[in-house]
Amino acid sequence: MKRNYYIFSSGKLIRKDNTIYFEQGENSDPEEKETIVEEIEVDDSSLNENDNEENETQKLPRKPIPVEDIDSIYCFSELRFNTKFLNFLAQKEIILHLFNYYGYYTSSFYPREPYVSGKLLLKQVQHHLDEEKRLTIAKKFVIGSALNIKKNLQYYNTRGKDLSHFLEQIDILHNKVESTNSVQELMGIEGNIRSNYYITWNLLIDPEIKFEKREKHPPTNPINALISFGNSLVYTTVLSEIYKTQLNPLISFLHETGERRFSLSLDIAEIFKPLLSDRIIFSLLNKNQIQEKHFSKELNKCYLTDEGRKIFLREFDEKLKTTIQHRQLKKSVSYRQLIRLECYKLIKHLLGEKEYKPFTIWW
Repeated sequence: MKRNYYIFSSGKLIRKDNTIYFEQGENSDPEEKETIVEEIEVDDSSLNENDNEENETQKLPRKPIPVEDIDSIYCFSELRFNTKFLNFLAQKEIILHLFNYYGYYTSSFYPREPYVSGKLLLKQVQHHLDEEKRLTIAKKFVIGSALNIKKNLQYYNTRGKDLSHFLEQIDILHNKVESTNSVQELMGIEGNIRSNYYITWNLLIDPEIKFEKREKHPPTNPINALISFGNSLVYTTVLSEIYKTQLNPLISFLHETGERRFSLSLDIAEIFKPLLSDRIIFSLLNKNQIQEKHFSKELNKCYLTDEGRKIFLREFDEKLKTTIQHRQLKKSVSYRQLIRLECYKLIKHLLGEKEYKPFTIWW
């Protein structure tokens, strides 16, 4: 099975013949184990942007990354690469996700879609432009998100946390979804469900926290920093799975279609954030795997350190590999595959083959 590669150290990604290399610095640890999370130190000053990879004399050690083993590459540091490298990624259908100094997602190199379908594209656009059809799909995303949020709360409610009041409030909001008449109204309900959910985090998380509200730009406390980082990982994972289907990631139904984001990824991510990001946050904090020392604070910004991100990523990567017995398919599927299956269900709905029903946690 293909896997994600996460790179934290500055350096250069190059193509040499039919292989991708990460060019390492002289201070790299020779005992470094081959892991998903790269921890390679690179002497960035020795790199020349105008180097010709085909003819240059190799001065720095290079670590090969097996191309056939790559699903996506996540870059959390300053990396150099040229068009030859990007063309090679496009040829091999590999997505490159970029994060800035603070660990915030910034952009993706998204190769030309390999599985295009004019028929599906027209259907997707028609469903977006038809207010009734769009609202029908948008409601499904909110319902799926609400049910998965409730599943998280029900889990803790049976383990000594009295969450009955919040479950009732979310039920009331959930029951209003079907009667909404616009996407804007629906987004308001979704926001209220999340607000009630986030209040419970002060009860769900054993170490004392003061989580009052969701703040995104930028996050100002550890909980918001964890949510932002986790949500960006879910978003990029969904984007990578959409890429393997005939769906267009730019045309959405719940979120407004924008010019600088893959808004369909935002739609589908709403369903999977409670399963992937939220549960990891609860686990890391309740087991004291993430602590105060794993955050940096600057002015009004709070963000995970490299070590904190690596801890989160290891858990996230393991979560994606987790398998469950699928009730309809009667076989084991990974959490990552659940996202792809969600895309296929949406395709069938758009083509009029089968009504879309959102994924809900059944275990």
